[in-house]
Amino acid sequence: MIDLAIEVAAKAHRGQVRKGTGIPYISHPYAVGLMLAQAGCADELIAAGILHDTLEDTYITLDYIRERFGDKIASIVEGCSEPDKGAPWEVRKVHTLEYLRTAPREVRVVSCADKLHNLRTIATAYEEMGERVWVRFKRGRAEQEWYYRGLVESLCDDPGSEPEIPFCGEFTDLVEKVVG
Repeated sequence: MIDLAIEVAAKAHRGQVRKGTGIPYISHPYAVGLMLAQAGCADELIAAGILHDTLEDTYITLDYIRERFGDKIASIVEGCSEPDKGAPWEVRKVHTLEYLRTAPREVRVVSCADKLHNLRTIATAYEEMGERVWVRFKRGRAEQEWYYRGLVESLCDDPGSEPEIPFCGEFTDLVEKVVG
């Protein structure tokens, strides 16, 4: 299952690069999958982590994922995807923040790994570029700060009766370091 996810994601993301860099995009979903594996997550969660951006950023459809990987992985990938990429940035991010507050735990775990890896790459670039790192984004530093602080609240501040989402400690600390 993980091997198939790696193959599907590699083909789907072929030719894409990370925003503002020449780094192949596939490094991001692979890193998310690796983070989930290191946290001891089940193979289904790892596969979903590797596939998490295929619906948003490639030709892959939800039906394709469901046919190849089953309902559970398809549901997690769908939960990690913005439903309307054509909507304005603010609308999409408000939806994400609201959805993640009550999303199934598996979606929250994969999303937290995804957002943490994104923030790690921003932190590395920030060390090299300083405030210029924010020009990579259509929305600047203030909007990114609002979004990442909202993610901390949605994913990490109210675990309720569930076990804490892996990565929340590092994610919270890194948000403070990068945008705080």
